[in-house]
Amino acid sequence: MSILKKPLVTEKVSALNEKGKYGFIVDVNANKVEIKKAVEDMYGVTVEDVNTMKYQGKAKSRYTKSRIVSGRTNSFKKAIVTVAEGEVIDFYSGI
Repeated sequence: MSILKKPLVTEKVSALNEKGKYGFIVDVNANKVEIKKAVEDMYGVTVEDVNTMKYQGKAKSRYTKSRIVSGRTNSFKKAIVTVAEGEVIDFYSGI
């Protein structure tokens, strides 16, 4: 089971990238120490700070021909990681 699920690539997080902050979707049970260690191991950078946020899944409804289908989107945890000044994480290097 991986702690880091995927990097966040949104406009808001991309603006933070210029300040040395990077966003990740992480495992819901991971704590800040585990997230810091996982980012340092995977990307070879020095992590200074980790901020986490938990998001509750939203209720969604869809109208179909036969009935109304209702359910929930998945809950997830987001981490904003601040790296040491001068260091960068390149998400597109492996492409």
